[in-house]
Amino acid sequence: MISIKKYAAIDIGSNAMRLLITNIIEQPDRETQFNKSALIRVPIRLGQDAFTVGEISEENIDRMIDAMKAFKLLMKVYKVERYKACATSAMREAYNGKEVTKIILEQSAVDIEIIDGKSEASIIASSDLHSFIKTDQTYLYVDVGGGSTEFSLFSSGKMIASKSFKNGTVRLLNNMVNDIVWQEIEKWIKANTAEYDNVTLIGSGGNINKLFKMSGKLQDKPLSFLYLNSQYQYLSSLSYEQRIAELGMNTDRADVIIPATRIYLNAMKWSGARQLFVPKIGLSDGIVKALYYGKI
Repeated sequence: MISIKKYAAIDIGSNAMRLLITNIIEQPDRETQFNKSALIRVPIRLGQDAFTVGEISEENIDRMIDAMKAFKLLMKVYKVERYKACATSAMREAYNGKEVTKIILEQSAVDIEIIDGKSEASIIASSDLHSFIKTDQTYLYVDVGGGSTEFSLFSSGKMIASKSFKNGTVRLLNNMVNDIVWQEIEKWIKANTAEYDNVTLIGSGGNINKLFKMSGKLQDKPLSFLYLNSQYQYLSSLSYEQRIAELGMNTDRADVIIPATRIYLNAMKWSGARQLFVPKIGLSDGIVKALYYGKI
């Protein structure tokens, strides 16, 4: 007898907000399946507010309310049984972040939880990550967001270390990441990967997904350091307008993709990784799984 449940996750990031609706398939004596039913992305760059002036603007509060009302209606149409809404770096740092969540709750009936970097990394690890990790290998998982980047090291199938750094694409665009932060990341990666001979990167986030799509590779094939570096040089040689007109990038992707690529390249360099796998997983997937398994 097959049972189908519908769960949803709302991920309120520094660069965009996402609604993921998932069909959860339960069958006797079989592993539970999580199949994506719909993914809606709204490019509200909250990080531009939070990291530059320290608060979410009235305009973006109104846009968030409209987005949450729309998400709520979509979840009703899709007959979603349970959902969880999580906000990350931008809402964490905006001094009116908690006030904004109260306004949104009153206006849209969507209850948003602001999570810290450690919780974010833990939720992401709850996603389908385990299915990509072989027990005899070592992986550095890198999730690049607009406000922060989460690093998690896995070896022998277990998480060895995890840390969140205030280094994200929106921060980099606004020149808000100094050399000290880069040095801290380098030190952490080198210290935690030193004892392992072969480290493979696993990347997540909209930017690495876009780069992977541009490569034309099959889902189970990795990107090389050389490919990523050549793409970085190529994209950097184009203007913002050219990336939109000639490569068909969204306006909110065409600028952040370059600093994102820089983070992945440095992570590969400092860990000694030569390959980067890009499974389609992220915070939204992790929220659904954590909700299903009672971890949040």
